[in-house]
Amino acid sequence: MADLVIEREVLIEAPVEVVWRTITEPDQMSQWFADRVDLVVEPGAHGFMGFGDQGGPVVVETVDPPVRFSFRWNHPRGEEPVAGNSMLVEFTLTPEGAGRTRLRVSESGHELRAWPDAEKQRYAGEHQAGWAEYLDRLASVLAKPSR
Repeated sequence: MADLVIEREVLIEAPVEVVWRTITEPDQMSQWFADRVDLVVEPGAHGFMGFGDQGGPVVVETVDPPVRFSFRWNHPRGEEPVAGNSMLVEFTLTPEGAGRTRLRVSESGHELRAWPDAEKQRYAGEHQAGWAEYLDRLASVLAKPSR
């Protein structure tokens, strides 16, 4: 079921250091992603991301400035998020030319859950569309001269 893979990529008209700050600093993240971000960007840190009346806990997995940032979310209540019970969101940044950054996001883990195939498909479809919207919003925020 290759269509379960959630991957998006966008070329952003901003230097890698600016993109890094925008995807890792809570006040910046709330401009394009979650409307509530309570997060310390260090491996193992527990935090929260809220999206209107939805959201939940997150745990930071990887922090490798300014090239890689990842966190886990959507894990069962009362369990520590690990491979197999949570989704892993990974951001990879690659400088491209003068002042541009290629940002790739992938979300994996739902394909390993003990969900019916229809639920896995629903999750993948919703999150494919969601990441497209969020990355478009990020590119728009960073395209503005007041960054």
